[in-house]
Amino acid sequence: MQKKLIVDIHSFSYKKGGIPKDESGNGGGFVFDCRGILNPGRIEEYKSQTGSDPGVQEFLENQTEMPAFLKLVQGIVSINIKNYLGRGFEHLQINFGCTGGQHRSVYAAIKTAAFIKNHFPEAEVNLHHDEQLHLNPATTV
Repeated sequence: MQKKLIVDIHSFSYKKGGIPKDESGNGGGFVFDCRGILNPGRIEEYKSQTGSDPGVQEFLENQTEMPAFLKLVQGIVSINIKNYLGRGFEHLQINFGCTGGQHRSVYAAIKTAAFIKNHFPEAEVNLHHDEQLHLNPATTV
């Protein structure tokens, strides 16, 4: 029996921890830089929040280019996921980085995990917030 495709999705900080290492041994995956998106962390009411909070999510969805950014990301990763599933690959890593690993990258990782789970139910999705450990799910998404 073929193993499932495991998709590990990370949010991270370029300033703190840097790009996450691929522990699968495959040596890579995608790295998307969210720093080109307006940072809600520069707005006082959002500073202590994360990309999982409704106010930050609403800001990113309605006042930034995040929806367009994620649509492009979803198109790119879908090509690979379809290919990997068809070829029996077992691992793909997708990383989202921003300055502090708190707002934009967390949001992008959450939304991408939900997209993959919805469109590719045969894949197992693991979500990792490298700077916001309290947000990490106890199980897979």
